Amino acid sequence: MPHDTETEENSPSSPFNRTAQHDAKRTAILSQAAKLFNYKGSRATTLRDIAESLGLTKTSLYYYVKTKEELIYQCYMAALDHHHSALDDIEKKHERAVDRASRFYLQHFDDWLAAQEGRAPHTAVLLEIAGLKGHHREEVEARYIAMFKRLRGHIREGVADGSLRSCDPTSAVLAILGSLNWTFSWLHTVPRDQVHATAQEALSLIAKGLYAGTGEYSPLQLDDEESAALPLQGFNREEQNRLKQEAFYKTGTWFFNKKGFNGTSLDEIAEHLNVSKGAFYYHIKNKEDLLVNCYNRSLDITERLHEQAAQTPGSGLQRADLICRRTFHVQNSEIGPLIRYSSITALPMERRLKILQRTEAANARFGEFLREGIADGSVRPVNIFIAQNLIAGAINAAMQINLWRKVDSIDAAATDYFDIFFNGLLPRKSP
Repeated sequence: MPHDTETEENSPSSPFNRTAQHDAKRTAILSQAAKLFNYKGSRATTLRDIAESLGLTKTSLYYYVKTKEELIYQCYMAALDHHHSALDDIEKKHERAVDRASRFYLQHFDDWLAAQEGRAPHTAVLLEIAGLKGHHREEVEARYIAMFKRLRGHIREGVADGSLRSCDPTSAVLAILGSLNWTFSWLHTVPRDQVHATAQEALSLIAKGLYAGTGEYSPLQLDDEESAALPLQGFNREEQNRLKQEAFYKTGTWFFNKKGFNGTSLDEIAEHLNVSKGAFYYHIKNKEDLLVNCYNRSLDITERLHEQAAQTPGSGLQRADLICRRTFHVQNSEIGPLIRYSSITALPMERRLKILQRTEAANARFGEFLREGIADGSVRPVNIFIAQNLIAGAINAAMQINLWRKVDSIDAAATDYFDIFFNGLLPRKSP
């Protein structure tokens, strides 16, 4: 019986199917690039690194991608295509909005574990969208916004049908995605056989904050003027040089957040501040040093907020809430911004680890307020490590809220943004 040669060659598993083989190689390249970008950052990762890790020559790699910018773009589009495909599948299998949102949340942890175990490609964490240029950035942002709107639609449906609490869906989705994006910095510390349990614990915090049950968290009264005054304490320096450096770090933070490390120019910062390049470079040696100082400034403010919260009367949950809302105010007012950790991978490993160690210490300090809350009954028993890292991710993503929703009061917007976390921490009857 004659073989159907054309059918065999067109089979995806056939070694003669050139299209399938090309796609498989491209997937392998994007997976390895995503893995290295997530760990080392795009600045420290070269095309040669990627080629050598795959046993390829740079010439072979150039057949698939010409520049690192193009590779980052392809990695991000592949990640977003994956997220949209996951949503397609979830929407086919689940009818209820709450189930769809829950499944998407858990899918993030499943994908991470599958990549670590070699069962699926690595997916790029969308850390450096701001560093992309022209149509690359426009296409990635458009695809991201489309994903955001799909998730927001599920939250809106849940609120409308009564399965979820009344909340601001835009703020809820921003907080949820922020908590997920931050997992790249801590999930690797969790033993692999505990990742599924960690995912369920993380989902429990979000789900309990969203479900339409009894009981609701009532935040302490905090007006915008009080929020604005607090972070300035400890930065009222008399030395002229220190005040200049403060302006450099604040403006540098704004540029790094908006344009990414690669897209930020020191000359542009000097021009923005209306100072001569000579005066600017007297204080700032290079872009890497500026970025480190921007991180240290943000951590100085964060640590000061923790000290103030410790001195404020209230329960453990209320103190943790005050830290979040006051940090939110700094990020979204003239006092800020604080640095976004999307630029952390631009630092060499030694300097990055110092920043992350200080950050982890601040997160642990925040965790102490949650531990106090468990002791005084204001917080239900939770895994402190998971809760503090989920909230840290949301805090990192909380700036420029006005780009996503109308803001009449910064504190009201902060209350909306952290609503799911503090209602999730509150002892409430299970759904």
